[in-house]
Amino acid sequence: MTLRAVLFDVDGTLADTEALGHRPAYNRAFRELGLQFRWGPKLYRRLLKQPGGRERLKYYFESERPPLGEHQAEAEANMDAWVSRVHELKSRHFKRYMRHGRVPLRAGIARIMREAREAGVQLAIVTNASRKTLHPVLRYSMGPELAAEIAVIASGEEVRNKKPAPDLYRLAMQRLGVAPEDCVVLEDSEMGLEAAAAAGLAAVVTVNSDTQAQDFSEAALVVSSLGEPGAPTRVIHGQLGELPWVTLETLRGICDTRPLAVIQPQRAPLLQHAQAA
Repeated sequence: MTLRAVLFDVDGTLADTEALGHRPAYNRAFRELGLQFRWGPKLYRRLLKQPGGRERLKYYFESERPPLGEHQAEAEANMDAWVSRVHELKSRHFKRYMRHGRVPLRAGIARIMREAREAGVQLAIVTNASRKTLHPVLRYSMGPELAAEIAVIASGEEVRNKKPAPDLYRLAMQRLGVAPEDCVVLEDSEMGLEAAAAAGLAAVVTVNSDTQAQDFSEAALVVSSLGEPGAPTRVIHGQLGELPWVTLETLRGICDTRPLAVIQPQRAPLLQHAQAA
């Protein structure tokens, strides 16, 4: 087996977008609408089990039934339209946070991407988020030079089922022209790991404050971050290698030694426009 592609999740993997961008943006939107509730870290970790931003909002409004004040009648008349209104406002605040540099890339991401491209390894982004939501991450966190190295993007509105379904990873592999045994995935969540495993892909998990307590027993390697020279990572599960940070050679080793049993046949995904994440 030869490593031909590295597939990156976005939120929580490329950058701590949930803690530094999305959750504050939701709360800013709630405040701007005159709503009295806020999403704290504990509640938000629970809401992250929903596979996208609109799904998250709709689940919260319908299951928790928070007081909506002057907006109550609007929400009851058309919940989907109300959710879209809140999500659009949240997205504007998220883009502003990104533009102001509040959500940098996580340690090691830019380094791994450059190592991969120099070695001729393709890069893909695989995310439940929509292209519209992804754009600020590409523009402000990654920057145009690094973003130009991404060969393929598979985003949430392109498939029938978002993660934890494997559809997005199968779509990315189809576009890259690679098989599961040619790839390694970088994820941060149990939901993402489940999607990767269902697509027959080996995964490295970089945990964060929202996901560190989740079950990553199926991952080939679990670390606190990819790490950098001078800023080593902490290994939670698996073997890292000689250096105290994840390198392209680490990913090649995972690709070369993965059990054949985890390789599953790749099936073409069923494409269908879905709600934005």
